[in-house]
Amino acid sequence: MGKAIELNDANFDQIINSDKPVLVDFWAEWCGPCKMIGPVVEELAGDYEGKAVIGKLNVDENPAVTARFGVRSIPTLLVFKGGQIVDKQVGAVPKSVLNQKIAAQVA
Repeated sequence: MGKAIELNDANFDQIINSDKPVLVDFWAEWCGPCKMIGPVVEELAGDYEGKAVIGKLNVDENPAVTARFGVRSIPTLLVFKGGQIVDKQVGAVPKSVLNQKIAAQVA
């Protein structure tokens, strides 16, 4: 079963420049809604194994990437394709919403 990749300031650019779509969950330990969406992100990693890259970035430990993308509210989920942001979701949402965002980029 796929597992979300831990992203950080050092590996971020390499990961988002994948030939597959990339979903990044910007989160923090102290964030309640992040804890709600965390298991959904892990499920998506399994659902899209081999088709998309699913990653998580701890905003407290990785301030450079967090600032670069202007992430102020968490959870923020960004969808990248070819290293560019193609979709964005701020706040916890049902799995179906995230599923649609990734599926639209996989096709």
